Amino acid sequence: MVRRLALAACALALLAVAACGGGGSGAGGAPAGSAVGSAYPATIDTMFGPVTVEEPPQRIVALGWSDAETALTLGVQPVGASDWLAFGGTGVGPWSPPYTTPPTILGTTQLDYEAVAALRPDLILDTRSSGDRQRFDTLNQIAPTVSPPPGLAASYGTTWRQQMTMVSAALGKPDEGARQIAGLEEKFRATTAANPGFAGRPAGVGASFGGQWGAYVPGDSRVDVMNELGFTTPPQIEALAGSANGSFYVPLSGEQVGLLSSDLTVVFPINASADAIRTDPVLSRTPAAQAGHLVVLDDKTTSDAFSSGSVPGTAAALDRAVPQFAGALSR
Repeated sequence: MVRRLALAACALALLAVAACGGGGSGAGGAPAGSAVGSAYPATIDTMFGPVTVEEPPQRIVALGWSDAETALTLGVQPVGASDWLAFGGTGVGPWSPPYTTPPTILGTTQLDYEAVAALRPDLILDTRSSGDRQRFDTLNQIAPTVSPPPGLAASYGTTWRQQMTMVSAALGKPDEGARQIAGLEEKFRATTAANPGFAGRPAGVGASFGGQWGAYVPGDSRVDVMNELGFTTPPQIEALAGSANGSFYVPLSGEQVGLLSSDLTVVFPINASADAIRTDPVLSRTPAAQAGHLVVLDDKTTSDAFSSGSVPGTAAALDRAVPQFAGALSR
Protein backbone atom coordinates (compact mmCIF):
# COMPACT_ATOMS: atom_id res chain seq x y z
CA MET A 1 0.00 0.00 0.00
CA VAL A 2 2.78 2.43 0.93
CA ARG A 3 4.61 1.74 -2.32
CA ARG A 4 1.40 2.19 -4.35
CA LEU A 5 0.81 5.58 -2.76
CA ALA A 6 4.42 6.56 -3.37
CA LEU A 7 4.09 5.69 -7.05
CA ALA A 8 0.90 7.72 -7.31
CA ALA A 9 2.67 10.67 -5.73
CA CYS A 10 5.46 10.21 -8.26
CA ALA A 11 2.99 10.42 -11.09
CA LEU A 12 1.34 13.58 -9.82
CA ALA A 13 4.76 15.14 -9.37
CA LEU A 14 5.20 14.68 -13.13
CA LEU A 15 7.66 11.86 -12.75
CA ALA A 16 8.46 9.52 -15.56
CA VAL A 17 8.77 5.82 -14.79
CA ALA A 18 12.51 6.09 -15.13
CA ALA A 19 12.71 8.89 -12.60
CA CYS A 20 10.66 6.98 -10.07
CA GLY A 21 12.85 3.93 -10.57
CA GLY A 22 15.77 5.44 -8.70
CA GLY A 23 18.49 4.53 -11.20
CA GLY A 24 21.45 6.78 -11.89
CA SER A 25 23.29 7.93 -14.97
CA GLY A 26 25.70 10.59 -16.12
CA ALA A 27 29.36 11.38 -15.75
CA GLY A 28 29.32 13.31 -12.49
CA GLY A 29 29.90 17.06 -12.46
CA ALA A 30 32.98 19.01 -11.57
CA PRO A 31 33.35 20.28 -7.99
CA ALA A 32 31.46 23.46 -7.20
CA GLY A 33 34.69 24.99 -5.88
CA SER A 34 34.81 28.76 -5.73
CA ALA A 35 31.30 29.11 -7.20
CA VAL A 36 29.88 28.96 -3.68
CA GLY A 37 29.79 32.07 -1.54
CA SER A 38 31.68 33.03 1.58
CA ALA A 39 28.98 33.43 4.25
CA TYR A 40 30.11 30.59 6.51
CA PRO A 41 29.44 29.00 8.88
CA ALA A 42 25.78 28.89 7.82
CA THR A 43 22.99 27.42 9.93
CA ILE A 44 19.72 26.42 8.28
CA ASP A 45 16.56 25.53 10.21
CA THR A 46 15.00 22.29 8.98
CA MET A 47 12.20 19.98 10.06
CA PHE A 48 14.82 17.78 11.73
CA GLY A 49 16.55 20.63 13.54
CA PRO A 50 19.25 23.12 12.59
CA VAL A 51 21.94 22.04 10.13
CA THR A 52 25.24 23.92 10.13
CA VAL A 53 27.50 24.08 7.09
CA GLU A 54 30.85 24.96 8.62
CA GLU A 55 32.83 25.87 5.50
CA PRO A 56 32.36 26.28 1.74
CA PRO A 57 31.29 22.93 0.25
CA GLN A 58 33.12 21.65 -2.79
CA ARG A 59 30.91 18.76 -3.92
CA ILE A 60 27.16 19.33 -3.71
CA VAL A 61 24.44 16.78 -4.42
CA ALA A 62 20.96 18.23 -5.09
CA LEU A 63 18.25 15.66 -4.40
CA GLY A 64 15.17 17.73 -3.60
CA TRP A 65 12.57 18.65 -6.20
CA SER A 66 14.11 21.64 -8.13
CA ASP A 67 17.07 21.96 -5.74
CA ALA A 68 19.46 21.54 -8.69
CA GLU A 69 18.04 24.41 -10.74
CA THR A 70 17.95 26.56 -7.62
CA ALA A 71 21.67 25.92 -7.09
CA LEU A 72 22.37 26.62 -10.77
CA THR A 73 20.47 29.89 -10.53
CA LEU A 74 22.88 30.83 -7.75
CA GLY A 75 25.85 29.95 -9.97
CA VAL A 76 26.68 26.63 -8.30
CA GLN A 77 26.82 23.32 -10.19
CA PRO A 78 25.90 20.15 -8.27
CA VAL A 79 27.88 16.99 -8.98
CA GLY A 80 24.73 14.89 -8.62
CA ALA A 81 21.02 15.64 -8.97
CA SER A 82 17.55 14.08 -9.07
CA ASP A 83 15.35 14.58 -12.13
CA TRP A 84 11.92 14.90 -10.52
CA LEU A 85 10.11 16.18 -13.61
CA ALA A 86 11.75 13.70 -15.99
CA PHE A 87 13.44 16.34 -18.13
CA GLY A 88 16.17 13.94 -19.22
CA GLY A 89 19.64 15.18 -20.09
CA THR A 90 21.04 17.09 -17.14
CA GLY A 91 17.72 16.92 -15.29
CA VAL A 92 16.72 20.59 -15.29
CA GLY A 93 14.20 22.66 -17.20
CA PRO A 94 14.98 24.99 -20.11
CA TRP A 95 14.54 28.01 -17.84
CA SER A 96 17.50 26.92 -15.71
CA PRO A 97 21.09 28.03 -16.25
CA PRO A 98 22.96 25.15 -17.92
CA TYR A 99 25.62 22.86 -16.54
CA THR A 100 29.13 23.02 -17.97
CA THR A 101 29.75 19.45 -16.79
CA PRO A 102 26.77 17.08 -16.62
CA PRO A 103 25.88 15.79 -13.14
CA THR A 104 25.27 12.21 -12.18
CA ILE A 105 21.51 11.74 -12.34
CA LEU A 106 20.22 10.01 -9.22
CA GLY A 107 16.85 8.58 -8.19
CA THR A 108 13.95 10.48 -6.70
CA THR A 109 11.71 8.65 -4.22
CA GLN A 110 13.88 5.52 -4.40
CA LEU A 111 17.46 6.57 -3.87
CA ASP A 112 20.57 4.48 -4.33
CA TYR A 113 22.37 5.75 -1.24
CA GLU A 114 25.59 4.05 -2.29
CA ALA A 115 25.50 6.02 -5.54
CA VAL A 116 25.04 9.22 -3.53
CA ALA A 117 27.96 8.34 -1.25
CA ALA A 118 30.15 7.46 -4.26
CA LEU A 119 29.97 11.11 -5.35
CA ARG A 120 31.75 12.07 -2.09
CA PRO A 121 29.47 15.04 -1.36
CA ASP A 122 30.21 17.48 1.42
CA LEU A 123 26.69 18.96 1.23
CA ILE A 124 23.34 17.41 0.27
CA LEU A 125 20.35 19.56 -0.66
CA ASP A 126 16.99 17.88 -0.07
CA THR A 127 14.83 20.90 0.67
CA ARG A 128 11.72 19.82 -1.26
CA SER A 129 11.20 16.15 -0.53
CA SER A 130 8.96 13.77 1.41
CA GLY A 131 10.36 14.67 4.81
CA ASP A 132 10.93 11.01 5.58
CA ARG A 133 13.05 10.63 8.71
CA GLN A 134 14.86 7.52 7.53
CA ARG A 135 15.80 9.23 4.27
CA PHE A 136 17.22 12.18 6.19
CA ASP A 137 19.11 10.04 8.69
CA THR A 138 20.69 7.97 5.92
CA LEU A 139 21.69 11.01 3.86
CA ASN A 140 22.94 12.92 6.87
CA GLN A 141 25.38 10.10 7.59
CA ILE A 142 26.87 10.71 4.14
CA ALA A 143 27.10 14.51 4.38
CA PRO A 144 25.32 17.43 6.10
CA THR A 145 21.81 17.36 4.64
CA VAL A 146 19.47 20.33 4.31
CA SER A 147 16.01 18.76 4.57
CA PRO A 148 12.62 20.53 4.20
CA PRO A 149 11.77 23.40 6.54
CA PRO A 150 9.66 22.92 9.67
CA GLY A 151 5.90 23.41 9.73
CA LEU A 152 4.93 22.31 6.21
CA ALA A 153 1.25 21.66 5.50
CA ALA A 154 2.07 18.97 2.91
CA SER A 155 4.91 16.78 1.80
CA TYR A 156 6.95 18.39 -0.99
CA GLY A 157 5.40 21.64 0.23
CA THR A 158 8.54 23.76 0.51
CA THR A 159 7.71 27.09 -1.12
CA TRP A 160 9.92 28.75 -3.70
CA ARG A 161 10.83 31.40 -1.12
CA GLN A 162 11.80 28.80 1.48
CA GLN A 163 13.79 26.78 -1.05
CA MET A 164 15.75 29.76 -2.33
CA THR A 165 16.38 30.99 1.21
CA MET A 166 17.62 27.61 2.42
CA VAL A 167 19.72 26.76 -0.62
CA SER A 168 21.31 30.20 -0.85
CA ALA A 169 22.22 30.06 2.84
CA ALA A 170 23.74 26.58 2.46
CA LEU A 171 25.74 27.77 -0.55
CA GLY A 172 27.04 30.85 1.28
CA LYS A 173 25.05 33.25 -0.90
CA PRO A 174 22.16 34.54 1.23
CA ASP A 175 22.27 38.02 -0.32
CA GLU A 176 21.97 36.60 -3.83
CA GLY A 177 19.11 34.41 -2.64
CA ALA A 178 17.31 37.46 -1.29
CA ARG A 179 17.86 39.22 -4.62
CA GLN A 180 16.35 36.29 -6.51
CA ILE A 181 13.32 36.27 -4.21
CA ALA A 182 12.81 40.01 -4.58
CA GLY A 183 12.95 39.68 -8.37
CA LEU A 184 10.21 37.04 -8.50
CA GLU A 185 8.08 38.95 -5.99
CA GLU A 186 8.28 41.98 -8.27
CA LYS A 187 7.26 39.83 -11.24
CA PHE A 188 4.23 38.60 -9.29
CA ARG A 189 3.29 42.18 -8.42
CA ALA A 190 3.50 43.25 -12.04
CA THR A 191 1.52 40.21 -13.19
CA THR A 192 -1.29 40.68 -10.68
CA ALA A 193 -1.44 44.39 -11.45
CA ALA A 194 -1.89 43.54 -15.13
CA ASN A 195 -4.61 41.00 -14.28
CA PRO A 196 -6.84 42.53 -11.58
CA GLY A 197 -9.65 40.18 -12.61
CA PHE A 198 -7.85 37.29 -10.93
CA ALA A 199 -8.38 38.69 -7.44
CA GLY A 200 -10.75 36.62 -5.33
CA ARG A 201 -11.71 34.24 -8.14
CA PRO A 202 -11.68 30.55 -7.13
CA ALA A 203 -9.47 28.31 -9.27
CA GLY A 204 -9.29 24.51 -9.20
CA VAL A 205 -6.03 22.81 -10.20
CA GLY A 206 -5.70 19.15 -11.13
CA ALA A 207 -3.92 16.58 -13.27
CA SER A 208 -4.76 13.46 -15.23
CA PHE A 209 -2.36 10.51 -15.17
CA GLY A 210 -2.74 6.92 -16.26
CA GLY A 211 -6.51 7.13 -16.40
CA GLN A 212 -6.66 8.65 -12.92
CA TRP A 213 -7.28 12.15 -11.63
CA GLY A 214 -5.97 14.20 -8.75
CA ALA A 215 -6.70 17.63 -7.28
CA TYR A 216 -3.91 19.74 -5.82
CA VAL A 217 -4.62 21.11 -2.36
CA PRO A 218 -3.28 24.00 -0.26
CA GLY A 219 0.37 23.42 0.53
CA ASP A 220 1.17 22.41 -3.06
CA SER A 221 3.41 24.72 -5.10
CA ARG A 222 0.89 25.00 -7.97
CA VAL A 223 -1.83 26.11 -5.58
CA ASP A 224 0.64 28.55 -4.03
CA VAL A 225 1.22 30.13 -7.46
CA MET A 226 -2.51 30.53 -8.05
CA ASN A 227 -3.00 32.06 -4.61
CA GLU A 228 -0.15 34.50 -5.16
CA LEU A 229 -1.78 35.55 -8.42
CA GLY A 230 -4.88 36.47 -6.43
CA PHE A 231 -6.96 33.34 -6.99
CA THR A 232 -8.52 31.49 -4.08
CA THR A 233 -8.85 27.76 -3.49
CA PRO A 234 -12.41 26.57 -4.20
CA PRO A 235 -14.28 25.52 -1.04
CA GLN A 236 -14.92 22.03 -2.40
CA ILE A 237 -11.14 21.53 -2.81
CA GLU A 238 -10.53 22.99 0.64
CA ALA A 239 -12.95 20.38 1.98
CA LEU A 240 -10.96 17.61 0.29
CA ALA A 241 -7.71 18.80 1.81
CA GLY A 242 -8.60 17.24 5.14
CA SER A 243 -8.40 13.79 3.55
CA ALA A 244 -5.00 14.43 1.97
CA ASN A 245 -3.18 13.19 5.10
CA GLY A 246 -0.22 15.47 4.52
CA SER A 247 -0.09 14.90 0.75
CA PHE A 248 -0.03 17.72 -1.79
CA TYR A 249 -2.96 16.25 -3.70
CA VAL A 250 -6.03 14.07 -3.28
CA PRO A 251 -7.07 11.40 -5.79
CA LEU A 252 -10.38 11.90 -7.57
CA SER A 253 -12.60 9.26 -9.07
CA GLY A 254 -13.92 9.84 -12.57
CA GLU A 255 -17.24 10.89 -11.08
CA GLN A 256 -15.51 13.44 -8.81
CA VAL A 257 -13.67 15.29 -11.58
CA GLY A 258 -16.42 17.87 -11.58
CA LEU A 259 -15.12 19.09 -8.21
CA LEU A 260 -12.32 20.83 -10.15
CA SER A 261 -14.86 23.08 -11.85
CA SER A 262 -14.69 26.67 -10.64
CA ASP A 263 -14.40 30.19 -12.03
CA LEU A 264 -11.16 28.88 -13.55
CA THR A 265 -10.12 25.26 -13.88
CA VAL A 266 -6.49 24.42 -14.69
CA VAL A 267 -5.52 20.84 -15.53
CA PHE A 268 -2.65 19.14 -17.29
CA PRO A 269 -1.79 15.63 -18.49
CA ILE A 270 0.99 13.48 -17.07
CA ASN A 271 1.95 10.88 -19.65
CA ALA A 272 -1.61 11.20 -20.90
CA SER A 273 -3.51 12.82 -23.74
CA ALA A 274 -4.58 16.44 -23.52
CA ASP A 275 -7.41 15.65 -25.95
CA ALA A 276 -8.66 12.99 -23.55
CA ILE A 277 -8.85 15.64 -20.84
CA ARG A 278 -10.83 18.01 -23.04
CA THR A 279 -13.28 15.29 -24.02
CA ASP A 280 -13.59 13.70 -20.59
CA PRO A 281 -17.31 12.94 -20.21
CA VAL A 282 -17.51 14.56 -16.78
CA LEU A 283 -15.05 17.45 -17.05
CA SER A 284 -16.25 18.54 -20.48
CA ARG A 285 -19.76 19.05 -19.11
CA THR A 286 -18.78 21.09 -16.07
CA PRO A 287 -19.76 24.77 -15.83
CA ALA A 288 -16.09 25.76 -16.20
CA ALA A 289 -15.69 23.85 -19.46
CA GLN A 290 -19.05 25.01 -20.81
CA ALA A 291 -18.12 28.64 -20.11
CA GLY A 292 -14.70 28.28 -21.74
CA HIS A 293 -12.95 28.65 -18.39
CA LEU A 294 -11.09 25.34 -18.62
CA VAL A 295 -7.36 25.67 -19.29
CA VAL A 296 -5.52 22.52 -20.34
CA LEU A 297 -1.76 23.04 -20.08
CA ASP A 298 -0.96 20.73 -22.98
CA ASP A 299 2.56 22.05 -23.56
CA LYS A 300 4.98 20.08 -21.38
CA THR A 301 7.38 22.99 -20.88
CA THR A 302 4.51 25.10 -19.54
CA SER A 303 3.13 22.41 -17.24
CA ASP A 304 6.65 21.58 -16.04
CA ALA A 305 7.33 25.23 -15.26
CA PHE A 306 4.00 25.44 -13.42
CA SER A 307 4.99 22.35 -11.43
CA SER A 308 8.63 23.25 -10.79
CA GLY A 309 8.09 25.24 -7.61
CA SER A 310 11.44 26.98 -8.14
CA VAL A 311 12.23 30.65 -8.63
CA PRO A 312 13.24 30.37 -12.32
CA GLY A 313 10.54 27.80 -13.12
CA THR A 314 7.81 29.88 -11.50
CA ALA A 315 8.97 32.95 -13.43
CA ALA A 316 8.66 30.93 -16.64
CA ALA A 317 5.19 29.76 -15.60
CA LEU A 318 4.04 33.34 -15.16
CA ASP A 319 5.17 34.13 -18.70
CA ARG A 320 3.71 31.00 -20.27
CA ALA A 321 0.57 30.09 -18.29
CA VAL A 322 -0.85 33.40 -17.09
CA PRO A 323 -1.87 34.55 -20.60
CA GLN A 324 -3.88 31.33 -20.89
CA PHE A 325 -5.59 32.02 -17.55
CA ALA A 326 -6.43 35.56 -18.61
CA GLY A 327 -7.70 34.41 -21.99
CA ALA A 328 -10.01 31.83 -20.46
CA LEU A 329 -11.50 34.29 -17.99
CA SER A 330 -12.10 36.86 -20.73
CA ARG A 331 -14.51 34.53 -22.54
